[in-house]
Amino acid sequence: MKLNDAIIKRINEICKEKGINVCDASLKGGMSPSAIYDLMKGRTKCSKVITVKRFCEGAGITLSEFFNRDYFNDEDDI
Repeated sequence: MKLNDAIIKRINEICKEKGINVCDASLKGGMSPSAIYDLMKGRTKCSKVITVKRFCEGAGITLSEFFNRDYFNDEDDI
């Protein structure tokens, strides 16, 4: 799995688990939702850590919790 695909998958999982949407989490994290939407729609090919961090802040989780999935260790992205 490509890294961006794993990030998108995780964002969707978190939104479903928390009963939130990307827009709300982005705004609560202090950023425009367009950064996440661009990633999810494939307009951004290289996600920034700060974008993921702000999403996490808005979703009420840590970066460690975000990346705590086996599929982030998949080496297909190399």
